[in-house]
Amino acid sequence: MPDSGPVPDRGRPDRPLDDLVQPFQLESGGNGEARLTGRLSRLGPVVDDVLQRHDYPDPVAELLGQAIALSATLAAALKFDGIFTFQAQGDGPVSLLLADIQTLDGGERYVVRGYANYDADAVAGRTGARALLGKGYLALTVDQGEHTDRYQGMVELVGDTLAECAQHYFRQSQQMDAAIMVSAGRSGDGPDAPWRAGAMMIQRIADDPNQHLPPDDEADTWRRVMMLMATGTDSEILDPGLSAERYLFRLFHEEGVRVTPMRPVTRGCRCSSDRVFNVLEQLPHDELRDLADDGWLEVTCEFCSETYRFTPEEVEVRATATDSPESSLD
Repeated sequence: MPDSGPVPDRGRPDRPLDDLVQPFQLESGGNGEARLTGRLSRLGPVVDDVLQRHDYPDPVAELLGQAIALSATLAAALKFDGIFTFQAQGDGPVSLLLADIQTLDGGERYVVRGYANYDADAVAGRTGARALLGKGYLALTVDQGEHTDRYQGMVELVGDTLAECAQHYFRQSQQMDAAIMVSAGRSGDGPDAPWRAGAMMIQRIADDPNQHLPPDDEADTWRRVMMLMATGTDSEILDPGLSAERYLFRLFHEEGVRVTPMRPVTRGCRCSSDRVFNVLEQLPHDELRDLADDGWLEVTCEFCSETYRFTPEEVEVRATATDSPESSLD
């Protein structure tokens, strides 16, 4: 990996402004006073594509946009190919908030998707994580694929915002200090203005692997960095003309901010015709015909809204071929 470098007070026209995660470090004057690491996500067309595939009310779209940006920021800590899932489930108007990040090339690029389940009538007049999610839990899941153990951490939803809920998760589940900010919104007036989202996370890293939190003599640095982070505004983190590097320099130029190579984020979905077929062919033939509407079986992916159409006969023929002994021969 190329060496990290100081962040200049200028944009870099050769680098993308959107759909990326920018890792960074804060050296706090370069004297070893504290070891802080962070990640900043900036999402434009990617998050707009995810949200526009559904007719979400704006408060629901905003919450899901925040979850996607936050998930990309959290997933950037992974150094392997796998799936990172952010799931908030509650008893409020939004019963399920789900963001899914696939890490590729050893965690050097990410593919995102997201979905929200909600009661449209109950959403009316409500905004914010607490009002929309109600009481419930937050779960973060890491799946590295076959032959590995799946990890999941779960805590109660505590906080008025998704950022506060995530900070509570790290305090309770990971015993780790983490400062988090997240925002999503339309970049313009009107119902057709595109969506944008961004999130930032800063962590303290202990010198001793057995020490969860740094010693008290680093508390002043930590408080100062959190205060600087809090000076950032929603309009800045969502500004399509402001690069991630320049935004970080605005906030932390006195803290010795250094960046490592950014990581691109794209939208994608893992649904496919074959996967839908594999589900349908497990159903009894009579049930398949009962589910058909005007002779067609229609299955719509909750993430990307792609619709797959088959006839019951197509599924039955494939299922029969799969069960046949000859089907396994070349």
